[in-house]
Amino acid sequence: MSIDAELDRCRKWIEAALAYSGGTHEFEDIVEGIHALRYQFWPAEKGCAVTEIIEYPRKKVFHVFLAGGEMDQIVDMESSAAIFAKQNGCQGMSLAGRKGWSKVLKEHGWSEAFTTLAKEL
Repeated sequence: MSIDAELDRCRKWIEAALAYSGGTHEFEDIVEGIHALRYQFWPAEKGCAVTEIIEYPRKKVFHVFLAGGEMDQIVDMESSAAIFAKQNGCQGMSLAGRKGWSKVLKEHGWSEAFTTLAKEL
């Protein structure tokens, strides 16, 4: 299946996750970022994720910024994502999402690192 066909299949999950993004991206921005290789697309049978590698001055981090579909499907992708992150020189992983992710991922070694607040101007 082509990447565009997979994106179309996963569109409902991507758009559902984007509803919590505060208006930072639209579906078309995600598609463009995937095609430009700025983002990595992780399609699965019952969900998907979109990630990026962020290079800070002193650390390279694999960041999950969109995930949608069945929770178990997303969690199952964590080990292959960690391998990919290490292969790409990342020293850590981060995830932006709703509060419930911290409870679900705790048993997989994740912990809350900080809280993000937002205010519309």
